[in-house]
Amino acid sequence: MPVIAPMPTPSAARLPAQRDGADQVMTSGTTVDHLTETYRAHYRSLLGLAALLLDDTASCEDVVQEAFIRVHSARKRVRDPEKTLAYLRQTVVNLSRSALRRRILGLKLLSKPMPDMASAEEGAYDQLERDDLIKAMRGLQRRQREVLVLRYFADMTEAQVAETLGISLGSVKAYGSRGIAALRVSMEATS
Repeated sequence: MPVIAPMPTPSAARLPAQRDGADQVMTSGTTVDHLTETYRAHYRSLLGLAALLLDDTASCEDVVQEAFIRVHSARKRVRDPEKTLAYLRQTVVNLSRSALRRRILGLKLLSKPMPDMASAEEGAYDQLERDDLIKAMRGLQRRQREVLVLRYFADMTEAQVAETLGISLGSVKAYGSRGIAALRVSMEATS
């Protein structure tokens, strides 16, 4: 007599498929619909959070929009949809910090305004002096030029110059004094 295997019951056949579906929901993360609902419900509160950290409305709106874009692109990593708002808040805070850092850096890098010049002749004379200084700097030895530029134009300490160039503090002082002496001679020759 042949052996006939029992037919699987419909509920037993669905169990693996249901498990697979549950895994897909678990790994798919936050859905676009959930993110859209979060946007509608919490956009203003996130904008308020950004406003507490930043000073202008345009920057706040940019930060919140960027936060939603970033969470949208990383939504598969947000496994628990309930944590979407927490991720958004943290992203808003981080982006606000970054915006403030960029502003501070921008303010530090702004060139200092030139003092008011008495006349056009004075400005032309200053430009000629700068041109002479640049020519004289080009005539220096490479190390002397590096030390003087870092020390006086980049406003570094002697220790910072030594560390940057990988030379000793005594070498920085020697190159600096020799470079200044050579500049003095060169500048007096052009005057």
